[in-house]
Amino acid sequence: MNSKVQELKVFLGKAGSAALVEVAATKGSTPREAGAFMLVSASAIFGTIGGGQLEYMAIDKARQLLSPLEGEMAAKRPEGASSAAPATPPGGSAATLPSRGRGTRIEADEVCATLDVPLGPEIGQCCGGRVEVLIRLVDQSIEQELIANAEAEEAHLPHVYLFGGGHVGQALAASLALLPVHVVVVETRSEALEGMPDTVDTRLTPMPEAVVREAPAGSAFVILTHDHALDFLIVAEALKRDDTAYVGIIGSKTKKATFRNWFLKSAEGSDAQFGRLVSPIGGNAVKDKRPPVIAALAAAEIMTALVSHDKKAPRSANAEKAMAG
Repeated sequence: MNSKVQELKVFLGKAGSAALVEVAATKGSTPREAGAFMLVSASAIFGTIGGGQLEYMAIDKARQLLSPLEGEMAAKRPEGASSAAPATPPGGSAATLPSRGRGTRIEADEVCATLDVPLGPEIGQCCGGRVEVLIRLVDQSIEQELIANAEAEEAHLPHVYLFGGGHVGQALAASLALLPVHVVVVETRSEALEGMPDTVDTRLTPMPEAVVREAPAGSAFVILTHDHALDFLIVAEALKRDDTAYVGIIGSKTKKATFRNWFLKSAEGSDAQFGRLVSPIGGNAVKDKRPPVIAALAAAEIMTALVSHDKKAPRSANAEKAMAG
């Protein structure tokens, strides 16, 4: 399974030299919060500070800081070797980066720079706030700090367990793979786990309900297997935990009613526990049963539940540091 930490390490390994572009402070409405960052090399970008003209200005300034280093590296290259051409920023070209707008202050030396940018019509943004951006050349200390923070953040990502790798399971795994969560797809059939995104963990087991017992507190459980009886066993295990962020099952009103009857009479469940069950996943406001649509709606629903649960739960010092970037 690939991870964001691995992607970060690969970027730093290939960059040669890079600049860290970080949102140091914000006032009013801004695209990203303080602590958001991106990395800029001569030919690539990792992450984002919110896009738009602010990001283009930051990329331009970062590459100005990198230029002397790139010149030194070019001088050391063997004769005949060529460097990669500078990458075009998303949505624009290096030749058309915006000029500094009124009210923008730029302070710089050889290894760092600060941009103090009002997000107004002068730079073509209408957020209305103000952003201070700190740009630093990445040295070994900064690189180690970035990796350590990424590892700490990844270790505290909320877990989402998808039970079932069918059409909806595949679509939902693909949607969740783009989000800051640790996705685990659990299946009894090996072929159903084929083709999952690289960033998704997979578990092949004859007893998927046992995975529920081993999951960390605050996890989300989404049940959509090929077997209703198996669905019921997994949901029952999940509902009997009192530390879950979300428990959802795909299905109809009839399936939900059948499960309720079984859960209360045969599984020794309670109405309070059953009341925490989300069914159908993704809600019923949109009458569309296509897997990608269900997946999009369910992913939004799951993220909302995870964020809400996270706000209520105490956070460790490491997690706080990781969230701060």
